[in-house]
Amino acid sequence: MRKISIAVVGLFALNSTFAQQRVSVPLESDYYNPAITTGVSFLTISPDARSGALGDMGVATSADAFSQFYNPAKYAFAEKQQGFALSYTPYMSKIASDISLMGVSYYNRVNERSAVGASLRYFTLGEINLTDNQGQFQGVEKPNEFSVDVSYTIKFSENFGMAVAGRYISSNLKLRGDGETSASTFAVDVAGFYESDRIQMSNSEGRIRAGFNFQNMGPKINYTGDPQRSSNIPTTLRLGLGYDFILDNYNTVTVYGETTKLMVPSNLQPTFVDYDNDGQVNGTDEINSVDLRRQEYRDIGWFSGMFKSFGDAPGGFGEDMREFTWSLGAEYWYQNSFAFRLGYFNEAEDKGARKFATLGAGFKYNIVNIDVSYLVATGKTQNPLENTLRFSLTFNFGRDYFKN
Repeated sequence: MRKISIAVVGLFALNSTFAQQRVSVPLESDYYNPAITTGVSFLTISPDARSGALGDMGVATSADAFSQFYNPAKYAFAEKQQGFALSYTPYMSKIASDISLMGVSYYNRVNERSAVGASLRYFTLGEINLTDNQGQFQGVEKPNEFSVDVSYTIKFSENFGMAVAGRYISSNLKLRGDGETSASTFAVDVAGFYESDRIQMSNSEGRIRAGFNFQNMGPKINYTGDPQRSSNIPTTLRLGLGYDFILDNYNTVTVYGETTKLMVPSNLQPTFVDYDNDGQVNGTDEINSVDLRRQEYRDIGWFSGMFKSFGDAPGGFGEDMREFTWSLGAEYWYQNSFAFRLGYFNEAEDKGARKFATLGAGFKYNIVNIDVSYLVATGKTQNPLENTLRFSLTFNFGRDYFKN
């Protein structure tokens, strides 16, 4: 049994002062969940098949119509003036057939140096039949969540651009009589993208890409009407790199790497306190200690929590680093008409344990792109997208923009 220092909490009432004792207690870690959870987690699901085939990467991949979901700064580097895209992702298909995520996006390069974009992401939990305690039918609920956003992108040079996006988020997960209400909030993205000119190599050419996105920066969301029970939204830092190996006029291989981190405070580990001064920590003391830490966590503001998230893990620097996920992927294009993709995503065991491999293909004909992807879980945790095909359809039109 190890010694644990307990902070002395003073309770002042008129002329009386009460102080809690420091006591030796075990198993405080039993009340600590290292995995960070947020509200509106549907915002963390990759909606399109190309990203889904590359291990959920998108912040530093080449520009496409779905860039709004990962890095809208890429729109200033799109090869076509306009693009419109649709995607469909079955979710938890082993359990139900009517749970899915759908995405729609559009962009327009208004001139050589700027672009605008918009997207809609819609997540439905299908139909839920309600019954009373006697099994009598009480109606049907259709819980859903969605976000809608717009972005503006500007090029600061031939190789670097930045974008800002504004997003409205709505969550309607309430069921009749559960005491919860629909909830909404807003968020902002700030993103940047770099794409080099072609680099001459000994036997081929290459191109470097890099991107970042501070995504979903905004106030907490509240489902109950009680401001003390608000939930953080999934504010996320995305960083990525990519490199094109342009082998010849027909064959290009691109490798990508990306890391992400939730900019949300780590959960607080409770410190047990002997509230009733009886020399031991009992069940009531444990509950009070846990409740106190939960309240302290809820009191952390969303803005200060973004900065606090980089150094607040109870396990120190090592645990902070485990909060970063990483992905690797590769994409092969033949004659800019057919693509084959592979990817891998990894998350630390104590931070969610998501680990999966992905693969997919893309087909381009005239103005139409069709993409598909498939996911295989490789970790102990089941993935709701396991053994699921994702589909995307893109239409590119307008004038061409040629790259150096």
